[in-house]
Formats: sequence, C-alpha cells, structure tokens
Amino acid sequence: MPEITQPPAGMSSAAQSRAASGVAERTVTRVVVPGARDMVSLLGSGDELLRVVERALPGIDIHVRGNEITLSGDPAEGALAARLFEELLALLDRAEVLDAGKVERTLGMLRNDAGVRPADVLTLNILSSRGRTIRPKTLNQKRYVDAIDAHTIVFGIGPAGTGKTYLAMAKAVQALQSKQVNRIILTRPAVEAGERLGFLPGTLFEKIDPYLRPLYDALHDMIDPDSIPRLMQAGTIEVAPLAYMRGRTLNDAFIILDEAQNSSAEQMKMFLTRLGFGSKIVVTGDVTQVDLPSGTTSGLRVVRDILDGIDDVHFSQLSSGDVVRHRLVSDIVDAYARYDEQSAAPQPPQHLPSRPRRR
Repeated sequence: MPEITQPPAGMSSAAQSRAASGVAERTVTRVVVPGARDMVSLLGSGDELLRVVERALPGIDIHVRGNEITLSGDPAEGALAARLFEELLALLDRAEVLDAGKVERTLGMLRNDAGVRPADVLTLNILSSRGRTIRPKTLNQKRYVDAIDAHTIVFGIGPAGTGKTYLAMAKAVQALQSKQVNRIILTRPAVEAGERLGFLPGTLFEKIDPYLRPLYDALHDMIDPDSIPRLMQAGTIEVAPLAYMRGRTLNDAFIILDEAQNSSAEQMKMFLTRLGFGSKIVVTGDVTQVDLPSGTTSGLRVVRDILDGIDDVHFSQLSSGDVVRHRLVSDIVDAYARYDEQSAAPQPPQHLPSRPRRR
C-alpha cells in the first residue's frame, strides 16, 4: 500500500485569514509509492497516464520526484487524487495493466463515492476466452452482473454501448461451462428499421439472419468458433427469432432476449412465460431506440410498471456513463437525451400579430 501523508485536520490561523480574505485554501498531500513498484507502470509511458489525471483534476498541481507524488491545491481534489493513486496501485498489485480508460473509469467511480472499491469492480472476472478476459468496467455494470447472479429474471435497460448484451452473454457462457444450465437460448425480435422482411431477397433464414448476426459475433468472442456449429447442431446453443419461442417451456436454460424494445407488450408476456424450471432470463434493450410500427406499444416500456414488486425480478438501469465504446458514443447519447427532453417539453403558445381594424 502507498504511504499517504496529509496536513493535520483543522484550519490554522493563517488559513482562516486566507479564507476570510477570499483566497482559496490549498493543501499538500504526499503519496509515497512502494519502492518495488515501477513508476512507469503507474504514470504511463512518457507520463501519459499522469496527464490524464492532470486534465481530469485541474484544481491540483502534481509533482513527481522519485517514488513520491506531491499533490497541492484544492483540498477536495487533492484527497480525490490520493484515493485515485491508491486504487491504481491496487490494480497494479493485482497484475493489471493500466491504460487511460481504466484511469478514467476508476476516477468516475471515486467521484460517485458508491462505497465500492474500483479495484474490486475492475478485477471481477466473468469469463476468460482465447487469452481475453471479460469483466465489468463500471460500477453499474458490476451491479448488473451481480443482479444476474442473484435473480431469476433481470432486465438490463440502457443506451447502446453499455455492455448489456455482451455481459449477459458472458454470464450465459459461464453458466453453461460451469454446468449451471444445459443450454443457451439467444433471441431477438425480427423487427427491422425501415424495411419489410417480405421484400428482402432470400429464404426466411437468410432474411432473419442479419438481425441475429450481432449475437453470433458476441458468441465468437467467447467460445471457440470451431465448436459453435457443433454446439448449435446439438441444441446446446440456439439463436432464433422471438416468434419461435411461442408455445415452448424452456427448462435448464439461460435465455437472453436482446433488443427487447422492439417486442410488443403481448410478445413480452409470451416470452417471459416461457420460463421453465432451472432457467434464468435476461432481457436487454434501449427504450430510446424503438423500431416498432406507429401505435404499437413497446413491451420493454411497460413491463416495469407491470412487474413492479414481484419477487426475484430485477431491473438494472445503465446510463451514458456506462458506455464503453468510443468516448463520442457517450456524448452522442447525452446529446440525443437532451434533444428528446427539449422536444417533449411543452412549447409556449405563439401569438400572431393582430390585424388593424378597417374603418
């Protein structure tokens, strides 16, 4: 653990006079990194990661000399920076390799002060496949994963890029490998954005396949691609349109409904009642991207009100802060949310200028 030294608590008379005169109080905190730790692994090549911290915390000055980091400036930001370096060192102690994304996500969790150590969140391994480890990258993602472990039916609701489907599929593969379930069933509504399936070329399977393709892509990240056809032929993994679920009882299965915002209220009821013994359901979707025909109610939009209060059903809400794609994706999600709020707000009545009366 690093040695962190701070000035004693309480405000000195000099500090009180500075506060009275309107001069901002400055504190100095020193973080001493254990001698065995390579500073490059903490600060990045060419101090790349140090610059990330400096941009994120402009209220403090950071000076590094040997294995000592001195933080001077705003007391709150200084304390936050000290905690940040403590967490980054904890990640290094767990054999993690730091990058700008991990630094930013760690700082974001510390700002929210949710009582959970970022190092614990960022080292929670779900699945390791082909030299790659899948794990949550934000606190809300960890809560979502924990909810899947704890509940029979879980809804993961949030914008694109928040890992809703990917993490659910990782949990499904984990459950299959640990023999908690006998099969994985992945399904999506075959609802297209702006086109009609009947007018597309090819057989029914060829028409539906593009809408299920993202599920296949995720599977290839988690399972040896050569074994996927064999598992699908044996029925261990099934990828099918939502309509194919009707009339079935799904026992001992991990079932994922993706793009659930494009299911109608009737389809959502049909899907949820397929649940059999020893099974688990995860429903994912984004209520801001509904492609249903006008006048059709999205099942995902109403299901929370319908199932509210039912035991063993959990709703996990993810936000733009959980987006793990390109940084611009989070900004785009926020921009559209602001636009939707403004569009939904009542507009003031427009008064036309009155015409002069004729005499």
